[in-house]
Amino acid sequence: MKWLPLTACLLAGSAFAQSPDLESACVTVAKNFFMTDTLNVGVVQSFPEIKPPGVRFKYSERADTKRPEMSDTFDCQFDQAKAPIKILRFCVSRICYATDQEDGERRRRFEEMQILMQRAATAKQ
Repeated sequence: MKWLPLTACLLAGSAFAQSPDLESACVTVAKNFFMTDTLNVGVVQSFPEIKPPGVRFKYSERADTKRPEMSDTFDCQFDQAKAPIKILRFCVSRICYATDQEDGERRRRFEEMQILMQRAATAKQ
């Protein structure tokens, strides 16, 4: 049991190895998807080390929802962890949107997100 505190410290430290750029990009995708300026974001996890890099977070569209009560998830996958990044796929709960979607509406929504991200990147330059 002496190893338990050490393991807990190592696991807690890994939470700090997240990517603010990826997280911000994924939250932007979510805001664009829901067509809102504000989104109540809870726990965020990002994984810049894996291929493709990704982000997952809990959210609520209601401003008064507390973090422990959030049950909806939003996931993003990107081509790379550093800017400029390109969205490869995103999922709202269990419904995913990507270029290779057979469902035409889901593919179109994904293409809309790609365009909105490109516009935002161009506006920053």
